Amino acid sequence: MVPDKLNKVFLITILLVFLWSCGKQNKVFESNCNNGITFKKVGFTELVNHLDKYDKQYVEVTGKYVEGFEQSALFNDSLFADHSLKKALWVDFSQECPLYLTGTRTGLFEYNNGTFTQINKRYITVKGKINTHNTGYLKRYRGSIDRVSFIKL
Repeated sequence: MVPDKLNKVFLITILLVFLWSCGKQNKVFESNCNNGITFKKVGFTELVNHLDKYDKQYVEVTGKYVEGFEQSALFNDSLFADHSLKKALWVDFSQECPLYLTGTRTGLFEYNNGTFTQINKRYITVKGKINTHNTGYLKRYRGSIDRVSFIKL
């Protein structure tokens, strides 16, 4: 009797792991404009608090992306952080660095399967070059991430 229960528990566990792994997969959009560059992985708070230290450096950072009228910004994803524009980074997408879904020619900003890729209010990982002199629309942001060559949703 005990082996039957163990077999059932084992099968249910395997099924749950399988279903969990089939869930929503990350989408990665990349550009080859920064090929050969090593990116420094840095926490959002560290980056914003010491932005001058990272000026002109290529970084990888995670945060909450928000877009809207005259807005393209990355905010701290912590619930307890300052979410003001002065603690946010302008995300400056460029035509010099077209982003394509890995393994395809589907662009991040292209109409595909009846819709656009939704990145607004999503947690993303972004790779790009820090620019303390580009403070975004109306100079309201702490700085910017230029030459964006990687987005993971």
